[in-house]
Amino acid sequence: MSLLVIVLAVGLALTLFFFNFVLKRLLYVAEPNEALVFVGSRRQIGGRALGYRLIRGGRGVRKPLLETVHRLDLTMFTIEVSVHGAYSRGGIPLSVLGVANVKVASEEPLIDNAVERFLGKPRPELMRIAKETLEGNLRGVLAQLTPEQVNEDKVSFAQTLIEEAEHDMNRMGLSLQTLKIQNVSDEVGYLASIGRVQGALVKREAATAEARTHAEAAVRRTETTMGSELKKVDVDLNIAREEARKRATDLTSRREALIAEAQGDVVALVAQARAEIEKQKARALQVQNQLEADVVQPAEAAARVAEERAKGAASGVIEQA
Repeated sequence: MSLLVIVLAVGLALTLFFFNFVLKRLLYVAEPNEALVFVGSRRQIGGRALGYRLIRGGRGVRKPLLETVHRLDLTMFTIEVSVHGAYSRGGIPLSVLGVANVKVASEEPLIDNAVERFLGKPRPELMRIAKETLEGNLRGVLAQLTPEQVNEDKVSFAQTLIEEAEHDMNRMGLSLQTLKIQNVSDEVGYLASIGRVQGALVKREAATAEARTHAEAAVRRTETTMGSELKKVDVDLNIAREEARKRATDLTSRREALIAEAQGDVVALVAQARAEIEKQKARALQVQNQLEADVVQPAEAAARVAEERAKGAASGVIEQA
């Protein structure tokens, strides 16, 4: 009984070892940045018969004796793109330096193009082919543009190059992720002369803008000062008007006071004159009364006495006759 258990255990262990060995030899797992190419099986895509199948970011089992497995790297790689003495439109030779980020396309049918062209080739060979293709496209784009267009707008130049190269890259199963133009130069000094002219224009525009800014600032300062002065003049004018109004009011009051004072003096003088007249009348009456008492009345009394005497003398004469 124990021997049977031992045999079964050994058999189970051998079976597990065999399955583990078979799985390790036949089961393949693709990383997220790679694709597995199982070569040997045939499949139909769009009327095309392909002798391989693809697995991206998953796992698959190789058919023993029928399939071989290759790994296709989908990671991005950077290449330096440079051309020297490439003629632009107008006949000026230019040198251009740029950097491109390229990867094997991961979606079908582009990845099929990459499998057919690069399967089994080392990564440096793939980078060399991509570099030469981009440099050829770069020369073609340079022939369509003037040096000014290339030098002044590198972003537009790079976008034109991407659009030009995309077709060729897709036919090879490659995807151009980014492309940056780092430097554009020439050996005849054409770009330098353009730069000097542009620098002079920029300086002139800057000086013009600065002068315009100073002029506008001076105008604003003048307007501000003028506004302040006008406000000050308005304030002073209002103050002068108020003072004139006060002076006019004071003069009117003083005139009325003077008139009232003069009228008072006249009334006082009239009253004084009337009092003096009454006084003179009283004095004249007093003098008249005194005169009558001192002169008239005694004269009248003497006249009466004389009259009485005359009458008495006349009576005596009459009696004697």
